[in-house]
Amino acid sequence: MTYANPDALVSTEWLANHLSAPDVRVVDASWYSPGQNRNAREEYDAEHIPGAVFFDIEEIADSDTALPHMLPSAEKFSSKVRKLGLGNGNKIVIYDGTGFASAAARAWWMFRTFGHRDVSVLDGGFPKWLREGRTVEDLPPVPRTRHFIAHYNHLLVRDLEHVKANIASGREQVIDARAAPRFRGEADEPRPTKHRGHIPGSVNVPFADLIDDKTRCLLPVDQLKTRFDAAGIDPKRPVTISCGSGVTACTVALALDLLGVQDVAVYDGSWAEWGNRDDTPIDKG
Repeated sequence: MTYANPDALVSTEWLANHLSAPDVRVVDASWYSPGQNRNAREEYDAEHIPGAVFFDIEEIADSDTALPHMLPSAEKFSSKVRKLGLGNGNKIVIYDGTGFASAAARAWWMFRTFGHRDVSVLDGGFPKWLREGRTVEDLPPVPRTRHFIAHYNHLLVRDLEHVKANIASGREQVIDARAAPRFRGEADEPRPTKHRGHIPGSVNVPFADLIDDKTRCLLPVDQLKTRFDAAGIDPKRPVTISCGSGVTACTVALALDLLGVQDVAVYDGSWAEWGNRDDTPIDKG
């Protein structure tokens, strides 16, 4: 059985065969959470897929909020990606340094939120590319500007007030992509918050459970369906996804998109916002 929307992923073999295609642009969107002790920019400078540009989710973000890497304005996003040479008419392929598809999926979601549909994630990411002995380089790509017109898709984004209202209405299913101990309120967040637990009514589908431990690729379609079925997710009803700070939620959004679930939304503030307030209801267990 194949994915309902296979274009959301590309294989390392496909990318290797299309690196020189004039319409293909490669993006390294690596990002590491506190405690991982890795520097994404330094690793990119040391080696990256030939031609890849570095997409910094901390820089291409709303700088007027204390919340981490929140979605920027359409104008700021357009300006930043134009300077990276990414724009209309490009097939954009995004990877990250973990193979978890987490930061790559965040960049994928950002491009889709601003109206660019021809965007895919490299399945298995940079770790799989390296394991296969494929070409890397340490040179920055030749600068080139590309025209990008952003069209904001509000269906893919949820804010605090929307998620609070949904607790009463129950219109949207809310998935929490964090690890189970964090969801249950038994473990601290990597980014410390005032409160532990989860949004009332949400269900837990840890993003790591959607990744093959050995290959670091997303699971095949039947296994993805099993994970969501076990959580009671109805693919015909609207879905909003939360996590720690809006990054790994996008891996779950990517998995649902592959299964054909349309317009999956991400709660951008996620637990970094919800767990630091005193006016947000919280469940544990």
